[in-house]
Amino acid sequence: MVADTAADTPALEFRHVSVSFGEVQALEDVSFVLRRGQMICVTGDAGSGKSVLCQLAIGLLEPDEGEILIEGQNIVGLDERELLAIRARLMGIVFQEAALFTSLSVYDNTAYRLAEHGWPEAETERAVLEILRFVGLEAELDKSPEELSGGMKRRLEIARALVGWPSIMLFDEPTAGLDPINERQVMDLIIRARDIYQISSLYVTKALEEIPYLAMHGAVQDQTGAVSVRPVDGRPASDAQVMLLETGKIAFFGSPQEFEASPLPAVRHMTHPVTGERHSGLSPPDPWGNNQKFKRKLL
Repeated sequence: MVADTAADTPALEFRHVSVSFGEVQALEDVSFVLRRGQMICVTGDAGSGKSVLCQLAIGLLEPDEGEILIEGQNIVGLDERELLAIRARLMGIVFQEAALFTSLSVYDNTAYRLAEHGWPEAETERAVLEILRFVGLEAELDKSPEELSGGMKRRLEIARALVGWPSIMLFDEPTAGLDPINERQVMDLIIRARDIYQISSLYVTKALEEIPYLAMHGAVQDQTGAVSVRPVDGRPASDAQVMLLETGKIAFFGSPQEFEASPLPAVRHMTHPVTGERHSGLSPPDPWGNNQKFKRKLL
């Protein structure tokens, strides 16, 4: 289950983090805090630093400057053995592209990380069967990834990242390439993990219409244990926040409502593209509810 840490210790914290690749400044002086059980939706144009942020957070890259703290521990400068121990205990990641082992079954793909880190066989089996039920793949455990649909493969990737219930999850465009039905199923799984298991998450997306859905829907568990995802009233679920990156800097950080209403040019460029302007084809205008196509798609 989720690691037991002091409630006031952030799940993840960046302190004045900068990194460059040659002459290209990927991130510059980035600072933010992800609290326990919170979701931060990270968006921005291509090349703005979104994926680099995830790679830094999990220790696949090391910054040129600054500190990155995982539940209070600075991971900058740790060796690979120390980083692997932190990832095994606290973190999971879903990448943009499928990273499944085609030669392994659904069960073995899901169990791989636990086996790699020495979990006992009986505990591994319990954890794998639990997470496969959570993502709706318990009937497919003997199949190979090649026998699964695109949506099922993405759910398997989420199962492999969530197995053992890490306290921090990084989602790097997890719905990329999915049709609307599978897109919603994946987002509902992520909402359930966030709200029922209090998993802290960075959710990277170029699809702005996903942000209000994630922010304004919550998971509720009834007395029988059944979980449903439904719209929430008032404040966003999990105090969800939006981070907009622009050329490696944080151009905006705040609530989804503040993001939609912001007069900042960097935000308006994303949320209210003008016909003829460059806007990366990210989202329809007014993704927070007035666009009828968006409402039919997600609500």
